[in-house]
Amino acid sequence: MNLAYGLWLLFATTIFLGGATASRAYVTNDHLGMLGLALGLYMIGNIIMVKLMRDGGLGLAISLSAVVQLVLVNIIAFAVFGERLSLTQAAGVALGIAAMGLMMIPVSGKA
Repeated sequence: MNLAYGLWLLFATTIFLGGATASRAYVTNDHLGMLGLALGLYMIGNIIMVKLMRDGGLGLAISLSAVVQLVLVNIIAFAVFGERLSLTQAAGVALGIAAMGLMMIPVSGKA
């Protein structure tokens, strides 16, 4: 994974986090503008993911994006919305972090 790929992944993740936050805000206040914002952000994020899939492959792009979002969305859920994970759910997040670390180990060749 090179720097440019990492920056595009960070950009897509930021957009997806905005979409997730807007979705959660819509759940609490039923304001259709929030739903429209969420859908727009998800659409932009998915367009960026197409570039990442071209550059790094489907498996790597989607897997890395999913795990990074998993961790960061949980931080937002804790800090902003006061949600908590059970011990089993927290173990799942920890396994996701471990999986991401394993995916980022350099390998020879490309899948």
